[in-house]
Amino acid sequence: MVLACRIAGESEQAKVIWFFFFKKEHSFFDWIIMRLNDRAPDCLRPISIEPGFSHHAEGSCLIRMGGTEVLCTASVEPKVPPFMRGQGKGWVTAEYGMLPRATHTRGDREAARGKQSGRTQEIQRLIGRSLRAVADRGAMGEMSVTLDCDVLNADGGTRCASITGAYVALTLAFRRLVANKVIAAVPLLGQVAAVSCGLVGGQAVLDLDYVEDSGAEADANFVLTETGGIVEIQGTAEQAPFSEAQFLELLRLAKMGTARLFEAQRAALA
Repeated sequence: MVLACRIAGESEQAKVIWFFFFKKEHSFFDWIIMRLNDRAPDCLRPISIEPGFSHHAEGSCLIRMGGTEVLCTASVEPKVPPFMRGQGKGWVTAEYGMLPRATHTRGDREAARGKQSGRTQEIQRLIGRSLRAVADRGAMGEMSVTLDCDVLNADGGTRCASITGAYVALTLAFRRLVANKVIAAVPLLGQVAAVSCGLVGGQAVLDLDYVEDSGAEADANFVLTETGGIVEIQGTAEQAPFSEAQFLELLRLAKMGTARLFEAQRAALA
């Protein structure tokens, strides 16, 4: 039964509608908060991972998380950067970009501007660090893998979708190298995925879309491994500082969300 609804967020652009439901139980009202798109606070957006989307890359996939779509490709080269030469280890790096109309209004191509934005550089470094955390670079030998993550449509969480999809692309590239007898086994130590969490209307929620992210009191990106390891956490209080208890609730949601993402990765690679 719908009791009421309210608007969370102070601006028209940051509106999030929450519906409040109630039921009588043990002489008190149990409030259940549902999001505008019928998601509970601990639910991911619909996710799909389509492997082999690119015809030419050694590994690729198209990952969709709600309205966010990212093409992830893995390209292999039989060389390493100069600072890695002679060490017998491989290198994994990443590049990130958004198509001009991936967002509501057209953005200039960074190539036309002649330089990358600070945001782009920060995100692609994050993607590279995240994948290196699970790559056995000693078993790779002296080769480089470049992960290109191109955002086709952006509706929040593009860096997280990029990391989750890049893992699939990297795995497929390594599998091709094994099939071609370039390496003996897939040099990965485990899975890695990423998801956003935040505080919206005072409620901790999982996998923010653009509207929620725009109006969030706090938001964070969690990069985790399937064994529970923490690769990186980026968290920001957009308004008032948030508490340790709230942070731990966000971490709990992130663990739930990445567990489902790991399942999606395994299904795509099956």
